[in-house]
Amino acid sequence: MGAQNADQPFTHLDESGQARMVDVTEKTPTVRSATARGFVRCAPHVIAALRDGTTPKGDVLAVARIAGIQAAKRTPELLPLAHVIGVHGAAVELEVRDEGVAIEATVRTADRTGVEMEAFTAVSVAALTVVDMVKGLDKATSIESIELHRKTGGKSGDWARGA
Repeated sequence: MGAQNADQPFTHLDESGQARMVDVTEKTPTVRSATARGFVRCAPHVIAALRDGTTPKGDVLAVARIAGIQAAKRTPELLPLAHVIGVHGAAVELEVRDEGVAIEATVRTADRTGVEMEAFTAVSVAALTVVDMVKGLDKATSIESIELHRKTGGKSGDWARGA
């Protein structure tokens, strides 16, 4: 996930510099996973409503969890160069904290390419769902710091933020 090596070509550009989908046909499927995290900052009265179950639109965390899982499976419909791969596992966890809602999504596959974008998409859509469901309580609710936490498998091997 570091900077592109100057000696390596960008894999999503063809010989003439045009965007292309990377051909992964010849790659062997391997087990891969990715975990992304994000945060939705909420006002104290929104946190109170989330904790006591009085949000006007219902169970925010349950709806956001399902939205995130659904989003992971639909990533190639949203990202033009993402591959259609089997999402064999997707877990989205949400935790209400004093400052907002922490979100973590882990996506797993046994396929030819990784699931980082699926994990990012799951967190992003779960966060958007939280905002959508509480915006009537506070329009200043915001999404912050969506980032890859770790990945396993694939050609580049395992990676963890801060490791």
